[in-house]
Amino acid sequence: MPKRTYQPKKRKQKRKHGFMARSSSVGGKNILKRRRQKKRTKLSA
Repeated sequence: MPKRTYQPKKRKQKRKHGFMARSSSVGGKNILKRRRQKKRTKLSA
């Protein structure tokens, strides 16, 4: 029986999808902007 494909790690998730990672690029800033426009309570992971 092989392992499942998703082995979650909190640090890796934050580094890839967290607020600082989003803020660091232009595309990520656009994502944050769109989520603010939608009044999201959580902007990023």
